Amino acid sequence: MSKGHSGFIEGGVTAFASLLRETLENERIAARPGVLQRSDPRIKFVSIALLLAAAMLARSIPSLAVLYGICILGAGCSRISPLYFMKRTLPFIPLFSLFLAVPALFPGVSPGAPVMAIHIMALPVTVTRQGIDAASTLILRVTVSVSLATLLVLTTRHHVLLKTLRIFRVPQLFVMTIGMSYRYILLLLDIIQNTFLGMKSRVGFVTSGSTGRRIAAANMASLWLRSYRLHTQVYDAMLSRGYTGEPVVRQEFRTRGTDYLLFAAAGAALIGTLWYNRCFH
Repeated sequence: MSKGHSGFIEGGVTAFASLLRETLENERIAARPGVLQRSDPRIKFVSIALLLAAAMLARSIPSLAVLYGICILGAGCSRISPLYFMKRTLPFIPLFSLFLAVPALFPGVSPGAPVMAIHIMALPVTVTRQGIDAASTLILRVTVSVSLATLLVLTTRHHVLLKTLRIFRVPQLFVMTIGMSYRYILLLLDIIQNTFLGMKSRVGFVTSGSTGRRIAAANMASLWLRSYRLHTQVYDAMLSRGYTGEPVVRQEFRTRGTDYLLFAAAGAALIGTLWYNRCFH
C-alpha cells in the first residue's frame, strides 16, 4: 500500500494502542492511595448516585458550578491531576450536547427577551437570554454528569465496580456482558496491533492502490475470523477457571468513618440543590 494509506492505517492502529494504554492507566490510577480509592465501593457508588441526582435536579448555573467544583475537588483528593481529569471529560461533552443545546438558543424553543441577532444562510435569527441560560444549564449538567461517572470509573478497579453493581441488584446478564466485553476488547486491540505490525514487516509499502486494498481486505477477513474464534475461547477459558457469571473479588468491603463523611457530603449536596431550587429559582 502507498505511504499515504499506510500512514492513515498506522494512525488508526496507534489510536487503538493509545486506548489500550489509557485503559491500563485507569487501573494504575485506581490503585493509588487516594481518598476515593480507599473508600468503600458501596458508599462511593451511592454517593456518586446522589450527586448525579443533584445534577439532574439542579435548575441553575451556580448549583451546577458548585457540583462541578466538587468533581474537581474529588479528583484532587484522589491524586488525579485536575488537568488530566478535564482532558478525559471535556472533549466529549460538546459532541454529545451540541445538537440539544444549540436549538435552545432560539425563540422557537426558548421564547424570551432577545439578546442578539445572527444570520444563518442569509436569514436573521434571534438569540434569547432564556435560550442562553437553558443551553448553558444543559451543557453544565452534561459536564457534571460525565465528570461524576468518569470519577467513579477512574477510582474503582474494573472487577470491584462489577461486584458493586451486583450488590445493588444490577441484572447478572448486564454485568456479565460488561465484564466479558472488557476482557475481549483488550485482547482484540492487542491482536489488531500485532496484525498490523506483522503485515508491515512482511509487506512494507506497495505502489498499487488496488494491491494494497486486497492486502488490507485479506487481513481484515483474517482478523474477523480470529476474533470470532477468540470470543468463544475467552468464554471457555473463563468457565474453566470457575467463572459463573458473578464477579468475585478477594478484598472485603469495609465501611470506615471517612465513608460516612463522603455519604453525608453527597446527601448535603443533594439537599442543598433542592433548597436552592426552591428559594432562588
